[in-house]
Amino acid sequence: MIGRIVRSADFERVLGRPSRVRSSHFAVHHLSASPSLPAKVLSTAAGKLSTGNAQEAHSPVDEALPDGQWLGVIVPKRHARRSVTRSLLKRQIRAAFADQPLLPPGLWVVRLRTPFDRKQFPSAASDALRAAAHAELAQLLNRLLPRNTPAQP
Repeated sequence: MIGRIVRSADFERVLGRPSRVRSSHFAVHHLSASPSLPAKVLSTAAGKLSTGNAQEAHSPVDEALPDGQWLGVIVPKRHARRSVTRSLLKRQIRAAFADQPLLPPGLWVVRLRTPFDRKQFPSAASDALRAAAHAELAQLLNRLLPRNTPAQP
């Protein structure tokens, strides 16, 4: 299963690196690291409470992050004006990464770098746009796979 990058600090870390591969519409960035841990939340467990003895504070389960793939998706509004189009492209990106379990672990960010031509794809969520995005993402991810590993069908 692929996790999602949600913290802006993680996006900045990955986007600070040059892109690994590019196509006419997408760029893929990679960083061999795990997501950063959330900041510690201050607790009243250390202070005196008027309600009696404080319970022992346990560390949150989320602090032990497993190694794996973490995906962040950037589809700016300036390149895809309609929310339907942005949602379609995000779903296509996540589906393409779910189909490629052989990619190395780490933080991955896929960003839309140029818009799709609105004259060629007039509908916001057409099957033609879906197919074009899927084909371009599959081609990008195949270039990311190690050379000695065959691509999955």
